Amino acid sequence: MRTKLETQLATVAEHLDGVMGYAIKDLATGESFTRMPDTVFPQASSIKLTILLELLRQAQEGKLSLSEKHILVRSEMTRNDSEAILNKLGDGTVSMSLRDLATFMVVLSDNTAANILIDRLGMENINSGINHLGLRETKLRRRMIDLEAARKGNENVSTPREMLTLLESVRDHKALDDEHSKEYFEILRLPKESEFHRALPDDAVIADKPGSLEGVRCDTGLIDLPSHPFIISVMTTYLKHDSEGDQAVEDVARLAYDYFSRLSRSSPYGRVISYQ
Repeated sequence: MRTKLETQLATVAEHLDGVMGYAIKDLATGESFTRMPDTVFPQASSIKLTILLELLRQAQEGKLSLSEKHILVRSEMTRNDSEAILNKLGDGTVSMSLRDLATFMVVLSDNTAANILIDRLGMENINSGINHLGLRETKLRRRMIDLEAARKGNENVSTPREMLTLLESVRDHKALDDEHSKEYFEILRLPKESEFHRALPDDAVIADKPGSLEGVRCDTGLIDLPSHPFIISVMTTYLKHDSEGDQAVEDVARLAYDYFSRLSRSSPYGRVISYQ
């Protein structure tokens, strides 16, 4: 079964007109599947996993409160963002907590919310927290939708292995204490549009953050399967067609889920007993 999955995953990657990397790890057994796991890919909105981590770290250390209020003003709205929700709100008429902003950032991928949090937390602090986990290739280099910075090559980047490691560190309470690790994943489990959500069954427990830019599609998340929970990070770039990138990420997630789901329902010999 392992050999078959490796072949299926490789076929998806090889048929994609673009570059694909992935890192998949069974948290129960340590079994893993990788392709280009240490290659640096642009993260798009998946980099918001690092912003959420720093928000909860500072809350844990008492440097801020998740209930702290922020009044939204027009001058801080993100330019060139056609999908932002907060941009549609009034000037100085709405007050949101930092937890609210984190929810908008994760569920709706709102870039104004992300930029407000970056400014509140400090970009240097976010990157320091990343480095503290030993993630040397994961970097937040610019605010969201900063086209000038992007033209200069200041892209937000990571690798499949490092994004997997980030989530594993939170799950194992190495990055945050028990309370804030729980909150981290509670926020990530909120329903959202993502490749993983499209690929997996409706009852799958998914804590993820997708990302998309022109020529880039990625998603990283924890999938809570009984007895075989796994973390999966799939990244694509240099896509000829973005829709094909979407489909490829979905295909990898579906293949991995089907494999671990079968293991979770089977004995070591493959026997499945269904009680009716």
